[in-house]
Amino acid sequence: MTHSEPHANEHEGHVHVVPLKVLLGVFVGLLILTWLTYAASQAARSGVLDLGAGNVIVALAIAVAKAALVALYFMHLRYDSPFNAVVLICALVFVALFIVVSMIDTVEYQPTRQDTDPALTETRPPSP
Repeated sequence: MTHSEPHANEHEGHVHVVPLKVLLGVFVGLLILTWLTYAASQAARSGVLDLGAGNVIVALAIAVAKAALVALYFMHLRYDSPFNAVVLICALVFVALFIVVSMIDTVEYQPTRQDTDPALTETRPPSP
């Protein structure tokens, strides 16, 4: 006696096979963006291209581009339903909002105490 289940194949996954050429292109793109991150940090450190607070914006823009590549191709959002993309975008908007509010708070917080004791302002030799 065999039992025929009409839902037996319900849990088989639908696989999106991404061509190797696309995966290699994404890999090369991620390598280029990683190199660009390193080059931007070295340029800012050496003073060749110091944007001040703009350095953080450049670094975050490169990180967002890398995250977008990973989400689109390795998380298969490029081939998935638009609802999943909407959920991801909403989550990213809230993360961006959190980062912006945190950065505003960091910029606004400045030490207000001024040392008036001359002993604190003297230069002392480094301790051994």
